[in-house]
Formats: sequence, structure tokens, C-alpha cells
Amino acid sequence: MKIDIHNHILPERWPDLKERYGYGGWIQLHDHCNGKANMVRDGKLFRVIDENCWSPEARIREMDATGVTVQALSTVPVMFSYWAKPEDTLDLCKILNDDMARIVNKYPDRFIGLGTLPMQAPELAVQELKRCVQQLGFPGVQIGSHVNDWNLDAPELQPIFAAAEEYNCSVFVHPWDMEQGGRMSKYWLPWLVGMPGETATAMCSMIFGGVLERHPKLKVCFAHGGGAFPFTIGRIEHGFNVRPDLCAVANPHNPRNYVGQIYTDSLVHDQRALKYLVETIGEDRVVLGSDYPFPLGEHHPGKLIESMQDFDPKLKSKLLAGNALEFLGVDASRFEKPTASSSLEAMET
Repeated sequence: MKIDIHNHILPERWPDLKERYGYGGWIQLHDHCNGKANMVRDGKLFRVIDENCWSPEARIREMDATGVTVQALSTVPVMFSYWAKPEDTLDLCKILNDDMARIVNKYPDRFIGLGTLPMQAPELAVQELKRCVQQLGFPGVQIGSHVNDWNLDAPELQPIFAAAEEYNCSVFVHPWDMEQGGRMSKYWLPWLVGMPGETATAMCSMIFGGVLERHPKLKVCFAHGGGAFPFTIGRIEHGFNVRPDLCAVANPHNPRNYVGQIYTDSLVHDQRALKYLVETIGEDRVVLGSDYPFPLGEHHPGKLIESMQDFDPKLKSKLLAGNALEFLGVDASRFEKPTASSSLEAMET
């Protein structure tokens, strides 16, 4: 079994958001043709995507080809829209979450939903989190690595984490909104080095800010192998020890204490990095994540884990599926329906 915790999906179509809300800045999907479409913002091309970014049937065919049993679906981070008017972001979240729920309900043995929230309005975010869990049946949500000027330790965000803990809602943190101008404008630097830095900032903010201390049952997973965090934990701990006046102002506990509490996905693209990640974060806390269907993802999900000669079958099984089941709080029996026949039957109806 393989459960891919990190992949992204969009609806095939959604309303004209500029017309719906009365101002620009929104992503639209245009020019569906020959299995491709254009993501466009204010008339400018943002990204060209393939049909596997919106078609569950295309995804299932590719999942079958690479042996992926289940995908935990989440939106494309550019859709977070934390910059917008809160009521408009909430409306968009409902559009995205409802479409995701439709796909999960159609193929319940292949997909799980991770909802999206209007994080810039915590009261509305808690409202939508509850709806995702109680009405849509999602085991978790995806959030950005920061919310406008707030890092994840911001007092304003704490009711969201309290609600996630209360409702046993897992939280997947994805980097977004990196600096793209000036020195970062070349060489795809925002994605190559900006994202790992964003993720490390989010992790340090939650740890130093006491979020994980206040909410010990909160389950949080960070994308891209935790970015730079696992590989700088020694520096982070050393900084905490030598400058507590700067690092321990909100939480007196050593940041390394939380390493066994947090999850990361496995998306590091390197055998030595994966071995170090598992040794550092823990054998029970690394989950398969591919970033499907985008170019920086692992194109054959789980291949890196399967290639690890130092990992025994039990460990590989944890990394490929067991840890994800624990993170999501779901039972493997949910997916024991014969995959090929159930998928074909659903796709034919």
C-alpha cells in the first residue's frame, strides 16, 4: 500500500472570481484543450497544467501505473487567497472543498480530502475547519507556511490550532508566497531555496512560539521533508541554548523536544537526505509525499523509499503508508476494496 500525503488538485472549472467578488488577483483556469489548461491571473499566464491536475480519472490511471493506493488531495497553494477579503476567501474555500468532497465521495477507496481555510479570518477558518471535518468527512486541512504578515505563532491563529486539536483534524503545512523579486528573481530560486526556508520558518515559529507545547495532540506535517529544518536542527538548538533571550521568549523548552511530535513528508529527492531525515525526525514521523502532479515532485511516488537498501520492509511499509494512516487518523480497512475493479467500475458509471 502507498498513501501519498502531498499532492494537489483543482476543480475542472469554477466561477469567474473577478466577476463574482468585484476585484482582481484571482486565479482562473482557461483554454482547456488537448488535456491541458492555463492557470491565468489578471490576464497573465501563471502556469500550464495537465488534465491530471483536475481529472480524478486521469489521476487514477497514473496512480495505478505507479502503485499509489490513495492520494490525500489538497488545493494548489496559490489558491489559498489569504490576501483577499475574508468572506470571499471563505466562499472560494467552499467551492474548492465541495469539489474535493465530490471527488472523494465518487472514489472513496482512492482519495482523501485535506481542506483549505480562510486563515486570514480565524473565526471563519474555524467555521470551515469544522465543516470540513463534520460535514465533508475530511481528516485534515492544508494551510500555508504563513498568513500575510503572520507567522504560524501569531496569537490570532491560535484558535485554529486549538480547533484542529479538538476535532482531531490533521494539519499539512505547505510553503507558499515566497519572495520572488530582486535577488530571488532568477534560477527558480523561490522554489529551490525559498520553499525550504519558508518551511523551516514555519516549523521554528510553531516550536519557539509554543504552539506544539500548548497543543500536544495536534498533528502537523510539513512538506518537502521539513525543508531546511531537519538539516539545521543542530544550529537551531544551539541558538536556543546560547541566546535564550532571543529564542526562548515564548517557550522555555528545547526545540529538539518536539522532533518526535512533528511529521514531515518524504520529498527530498536524495537517498542520503532521506536516511538522515528518517533518523532525525523519526521512523514513525516521515510519510510519503510526492507533490504530484508538478515538475518538482517525485514522478514515481515512493520510488526513493523503495530504493533504500538500508530500510527493512517494516520501515518501508511505515514510510509508504503506515505513518500516513496514523497522521490522518484513518484505518487501512477503508481502502481494502479491490482497487482496480472498484476504480474501473466508478469510472465507467
